[in-house]
Amino acid sequence: MSSIIDDIKFQYRVGGIANKMIYWNVGLFLLSLIFYQFNSGVIDFPDWLEIASDPTIVLIRPWTLLTYAFFHGGFLHLFFNMLVLNFASRLFLTFFTEKQYLGLYILSAVFAGICFVTSFYYLGKVSTMVGASGAIMALLVATTTYQPLMQIRLLLIGNVKLWHITAVLLLLDLLQIQLDNTGGHIAHLSGAFFGYIYIKLLQSGTDLSRIVSSIIEFFLNFLVLKK
Repeated sequence: MSSIIDDIKFQYRVGGIANKMIYWNVGLFLLSLIFYQFNSGVIDFPDWLEIASDPTIVLIRPWTLLTYAFFHGGFLHLFFNMLVLNFASRLFLTFFTEKQYLGLYILSAVFAGICFVTSFYYLGKVSTMVGASGAIMALLVATTTYQPLMQIRLLLIGNVKLWHITAVLLLLDLLQIQLDNTGGHIAHLSGAFFGYIYIKLLQSGTDLSRIVSSIIEFFLNFLVLKK
């Protein structure tokens, strides 16, 4: 057992930002199982972790605009999200840096959360949401916007262009947005839109990920000064 734990620790240390992001999502999911309700078969997240559609609650707990994007409602939700995250991460990091990756992940999660709250407020719906899908779609669409004709080899299908894969995923979200999981689909599409805008701004000379890098550096410098 100790060797398995040591191997996980080693893989975390030597792995890049993509591996660390998957580790964080999986680790926090395992921790969230303490909120699992056996009578209903769901994870009952506390309101200080999930994002609520009520803007007043979000104003009281603004950190939920980010924390929701690191938790998942069930194993299948986590499993499929991590599959796409791994795929999108490898593609994104082919062209961009780890700082840009982290910045886009965080900013798109916040943006998708804001879009979820805003849309549900105007639709008169009340709900909560967890999941990394918005940030994941931002990574995928950002890469697709930058290299739409990139060839991807899929099992049993063969070579397809990256934009074909992305278009299918976005079309599925659009078709299902009124059927079920409306909040999740809104987050997906919002994240995708942010990923597109991110690349267009980057190509014009504005790197939004520097906002996150600057905040992180500020707090790191503050901690050093406190010591």
